[in-house]
Amino acid sequence: MVEVAEETTYVAHHKKKIAFLFSAMRHFAKALESAGWSVIYVKLDDPENTATFEAELTRAVQTNDFDKVIMVEPSEFRVQEAMRVWGESAEIPLEMLEDDRFLCTHAEFEAWAHDGRKTLRMEYFYRDMRRKTQLLMRGDKPEGDKWNYDSENRKPAKDDLFMPTPFKVKPSAITQDVLDLVETRFDAHFGDLLPFDYAVTRQDALKALDHFIETALPNFGDYQDAMVEGEPFLYHSVLAQYLNCGLLTPLEICQKAEAAYVKDKAPLNAVEGFIRQIIGWREYIRGIYHLKMPDYVDLNYFNHTRPLPEFYWTAETKMSCVKDAVKQTKKYAYAHHIQRLMVTGNFALLAGIDPKAVHEWYLAVYADAYEWVELPNSLGMSQFADGGLLGSKPYVSSGNYINKMSDYCKNCHYSVKHKTEDNACPFNALYWDFLHRHRETLGNNPRLGHTYRTWGRMKDETKQAYLDRAAKTLKALEAGTL
Repeated sequence: MVEVAEETTYVAHHKKKIAFLFSAMRHFAKALESAGWSVIYVKLDDPENTATFEAELTRAVQTNDFDKVIMVEPSEFRVQEAMRVWGESAEIPLEMLEDDRFLCTHAEFEAWAHDGRKTLRMEYFYRDMRRKTQLLMRGDKPEGDKWNYDSENRKPAKDDLFMPTPFKVKPSAITQDVLDLVETRFDAHFGDLLPFDYAVTRQDALKALDHFIETALPNFGDYQDAMVEGEPFLYHSVLAQYLNCGLLTPLEICQKAEAAYVKDKAPLNAVEGFIRQIIGWREYIRGIYHLKMPDYVDLNYFNHTRPLPEFYWTAETKMSCVKDAVKQTKKYAYAHHIQRLMVTGNFALLAGIDPKAVHEWYLAVYADAYEWVELPNSLGMSQFADGGLLGSKPYVSSGNYINKMSDYCKNCHYSVKHKTEDNACPFNALYWDFLHRHRETLGNNPRLGHTYRTWGRMKDETKQAYLDRAAKTLKALEAGTL
């Protein structure tokens, strides 16, 4: 096991993310040794650490009497391609095992994707995964006779809701050593290192899972799309970083959620929505990534080229929603899916930010982000840079959606009620400007027909007022005064 400098810097990962992975690795190595395994572990600050996977593999082979190297396939295409030549460099047979931390194999997804489908919609893949796993199924029929309860899961949060907090763990001596290392070596990286209270062992990750099931799952469905200023977690599980690094497995998480429903401790809409995110969306996203790489990362359907605004790193903006989302990202290496999609992602798409820059930001700042899961979500789902492979329409909105689903607009410098005035919410004019700019590519989208008809009914002076306000907004963005 190797702490590879190259992997910490190919994007400037959040300090918490680096600390989490190194601590989890060191704890896992210790657990393996306790179980009788012989472990070669190379720490980041080992003076002989050569800083790359390939060189460390070669060094290990040269200094040990190995017959062959067996490893699990990497999740990321970049590392996968590098691995193809590792065996040649080390001059030793290299055996690659399939990653069994997923429920759908590459072959199964490719067979599904190539089964005469016009579109690769997640909903149909999800139904097949329900049948395969038999989660929330009664024979061939879904529990409750509906596959999807998403229509029940869009309630805005109320001020008096009880907000549980995720499971927290006091740093061990191993973790403290890692924190000291990260503070020294990665001081210039984005994010707050402290407080650090992640689970870093499988035992504690299982406790975090139980904690979510007991305290938050019952309300997860109703309020999974809600946003409240100063409340980063709401009823979300905050388990993705444990799932994506392998401390938890997808089936055990879903089975515990299903058991809560069977015991009448969580409603069906909450449990179905939670399970759908894991066996539906997560597995689907992974399949799309491996199906479409390496070209996927360079897709830019709208030819957006604007650089990423500095406030994505500093949170220094007068837009309350963006400010709060970035502030909590900096503090916790976390923001829930609606904040990522409908706040930071929505703004980036409306403003014409380069989707590759958006992708690299999401990859860097979140503890659960790995390219296989983050790239399709950000570049495809959030930025529509794949032209509709993942989503049937761009996920854009004016300030009205954010106002409906959050309390961000209450104390914002900008007014969500104003459309073209100097203090108007920037999302309002940018929304119409985006649709106007891209009418040639989006005008025939059936899900945007009503929206374009609304634009068409507006008076010419109203349209121009929106476009003028959008131009001034983008100018303020470039000047750093938004």
